[in-house]
Amino acid sequence: MYSKGFKPLSVATVVAVATALALIFFYAPLDADQGFVQKIFYVHVPMAMVSLGGFVAGGLMAIRHLRSGDPSWDVRSYVAIHLSIILGVGVLVTGSIWARASWGHWWVWDEPVLVSFLIVFLLYCVYYPLRFSIEDPERQARYSSVFAITAGAFVPLNFLAVRLAQAYTHPRVLSQTGGNLPGEMRPTFLVSLVAMTLLFVTLWKLELTSKHASAQLKSLRRKLAAREPAAV
Repeated sequence: MYSKGFKPLSVATVVAVATALALIFFYAPLDADQGFVQKIFYVHVPMAMVSLGGFVAGGLMAIRHLRSGDPSWDVRSYVAIHLSIILGVGVLVTGSIWARASWGHWWVWDEPVLVSFLIVFLLYCVYYPLRFSIEDPERQARYSSVFAITAGAFVPLNFLAVRLAQAYTHPRVLSQTGGNLPGEMRPTFLVSLVAMTLLFVTLWKLELTSKHASAQLKSLRRKLAAREPAAV
């Protein structure tokens, strides 16, 4: 059921990613101050936005799980959070590279955007030990959903706090006044954001399809094992 529409989604993802890369390397201009290294922005920022969006989506799916009791929503929530944590690692790595090239330091502790994302990332790193320390599947799913909802509510609050901060060095993108993305930089960023979103959804559906197929295979093996003694 998770593989429905997967083929056209995959094709759209490949096209979007290829288009984004072409725009980044051949269309977007070089930054006057940072030069070529600024192009990491088109990967770093969309990755951060999609990662935070995935955390929020995981919380919404957890709400559906608690309301319906359907375990499939717990699996959806888990996969969304799992992929968001992986993207979070990418955000921290690309952010450190960009910081080193721009500011001469791998990390700047007085930058609220960096520190706030690190706090969110570390918060969600608790999700794994919490989930897999519980053996009972129902309790595991229920406790994981409660955590996902609580942490998911923290993400927009954290984002709002950063937006209200006065001192920061990160540019505000897509603000009401147009942000700091003039000319060719804005469409390049938007295409990169769409590509990263499609990539996330594609990987989400792919992992769900794999887990669903694995669960079906285990179920068939149990049924086969139960029939063998009866046949004897």
